[in-house]
Amino acid sequence: MIGKLKGLVDSQGEDYVILDVNGVGYIVYCSSRTLQNLPRQGEAAALAIDTQMREDSIKLYGFASETERDWFRLLQSVQGVGAKVALAIQGVLRPGEIVTAIAAQDRAAFARASGVGAKLAARIVAELKDKAPALGASLQTLAGPGNATAGIEAPAPGAVSDAISVLVNLGFSRSQAAVAVAASSKALGDLAGAGDLAKRALQELAQSG
Repeated sequence: MIGKLKGLVDSQGEDYVILDVNGVGYIVYCSSRTLQNLPRQGEAAALAIDTQMREDSIKLYGFASETERDWFRLLQSVQGVGAKVALAIQGVLRPGEIVTAIAAQDRAAFARASGVGAKLAARIVAELKDKAPALGASLQTLAGPGNATAGIEAPAPGAVSDAISVLVNLGFSRSQAAVAVAASSKALGDLAGAGDLAKRALQELAQSG
């Protein structure tokens, strides 16, 4: 089973890239975001790979980091989310944005993806709400040498869930806290710490109250 591929970008299609690895061209299906951030034709790229084997086919799915690959797998644990829909979600939401959307129970964020209707979006946030904090805590900066998406960053580990916990401990409901922290994260950026997120969220709640 293939876990990683490193080679030269040969060509791209609508939903895939052909990666030339020592003269062998591998067709790797990717999200639109990953494809947009790949190096130019003829340049080197490295992708974390998820291999899916069926009776009549073997498909490779490529990601800029192992964290993105983990989210691809986790999203498919939700009934109704297959590989195509998971990639569509990852095309509109970065890993940190997925964490925030789940914490805030933001169905609309997932509904932006092709193939995700209102019912499926509701199922995603409901089924992943207990799994997202653990995976979100493992997020690391995606930029790095040889990374196909250098410059893309993930949120500070656990910042969103920690900020929500702070507000809940102060007496706010979890839903109120999640919405306020989501707004703070959007305003302050993905690298904001839990303290800054909680402080701004308190201001949001004070204004709304």
